[in-house]
Amino acid sequence: MSTVATWPSTAENWLDERGKPAWIAAMVLGFIFFWPVGLALLFYMIWSKRMFNSCGAGRAHRSRSGQFRSTGNSAFDSYKSETLARLESEQRAFEDFLQRLRDAKDKSEFDQFMDERAKAAKSANKTDDDA
Repeated sequence: MSTVATWPSTAENWLDERGKPAWIAAMVLGFIFFWPVGLALLFYMIWSKRMFNSCGAGRAHRSRSGQFRSTGNSAFDSYKSETLARLESEQRAFEDFLQRLRDAKDKSEFDQFMDERAKAAKSANKTDDDA
């Protein structure tokens, strides 16, 4: 992924590490410099429940535990990195599979629409020819 596509999650993680005051400061600065940004941050903070709990502490804990940190045992670390790489590859393959299913369903629905449209046009032509 490009850094342009990942900057929102990077900024979110950075703010989560600094806690609720950082989120509030970002929201206030958003209102000062361009009010829609501040409003968007406020809605996001409410929607993600950052306003009412310890600023996504559970999420921050999960993201920290999900990061690769060395155990000191190179065999286990190698196994862990290979397993994570395999799981990420399987996830990408599954997401590709789901996309192909969605595309096939879309094509099927479109083909059904076109068939119904052609039938309607044929029946309209027959009624015009009969008249």
